Amino acid sequence: MTTLFQRTPEAWRELGGLDTAEEIAQQPALWRELARLLDSQRAALADFLGDVLSTPEARIILTGAGSSAYAGEIIADEINAAWPCQVRAISTTSLLTHPALYLRRERPTLVISFARSGNSPESTAAVQLVRDVVPHARFLNITCNADGDLARQGAGDKFTYNLLMPAASCDRGFAMTSSFTCMLLAALSVLDPDFQTAQIEMLAQLGERALAGWSAPVAQLGAQKVARVVYLGSGPLESLAKEAALKILELTGGEVLSVANSALGFRHGPKAMVNRETLVLMFRSSDPVARRYEGDLLAELQRDQIAAACLTIGAGGNFSIDAPAWADAWLAPLWLLMAQQYALHQSALLQLRPDNPFASGTVNRVVQGVTIYRHDAF
Repeated sequence: MTTLFQRTPEAWRELGGLDTAEEIAQQPALWRELARLLDSQRAALADFLGDVLSTPEARIILTGAGSSAYAGEIIADEINAAWPCQVRAISTTSLLTHPALYLRRERPTLVISFARSGNSPESTAAVQLVRDVVPHARFLNITCNADGDLARQGAGDKFTYNLLMPAASCDRGFAMTSSFTCMLLAALSVLDPDFQTAQIEMLAQLGERALAGWSAPVAQLGAQKVARVVYLGSGPLESLAKEAALKILELTGGEVLSVANSALGFRHGPKAMVNRETLVLMFRSSDPVARRYEGDLLAELQRDQIAAACLTIGAGGNFSIDAPAWADAWLAPLWLLMAQQYALHQSALLQLRPDNPFASGTVNRVVQGVTIYRHDAF
């Protein structure tokens, strides 16, 4: 009998979580499809980008809201270190409220927008704001929905490139899963000067092994009730911790509180939240110096014995896979597979419907209730 994360597809359907379970499981296949898509557009993308990445005075803004913002945060420093231009991750929610802090009319600007549906009011409003303020700005829209407002807004515009993700990545479920990892890998592939298609193929193979090997232990962990979950990560993995914490918060309808922090930052106050109903999960960096700091905190938490458990995700961790020592941003989609599964099981444990944990509509798949206000040109 076919099983999916230790349950049959029919069981997931009855629990209201089949879409989410399938969308977590499909990611390695979608990464392969993404690699083929990127290969077919490599020349067109290079022509669109031109020399902006090698221009010191140019600004590259990685933007989105919620999970889409975290995708930009994970890769920003990696890309900034690789090119002379300035690369920053700035959420649409910050761009819209404080544009004067981030935009300069005289600076060549490329805005890279991450959007699952492309229908969030902040997504299109942030693009229009930059159009109004920065002459000749360019826009790379990385989106999963060809019919979304963001993609349609840029259609036919010579200053816009719509990079569409594999169609199946436009998640049907509430939480962003395959959409998140596909958009993250797409941006890394386009912006990383050392990118090779074989890297995504290897990541897909590792993902398949991780999904198979972690299925039983993650299900066992997810069957244990907790009141709080802490995700920790260093450097780019701190933003991965934010995404993992958001998955718990979303799929449990806010019943399990979750926070994210860095390994070194956690001691500076947030550690106070840890109690016997708290699970601490740490993403382990591929950087050897970062791993020493992470190891010290892990040993401290285990010595304190104040948490329900302290577990690690990454090379040599409790949830591990024999992966190359790539940059943390490239390994982030692999480690996220564990966190997505865990959130799914916690949702089922609480007898929620993972595909739509907010039946009351208080939180929506595409954000609602946002009024956009114009800024005068500055």
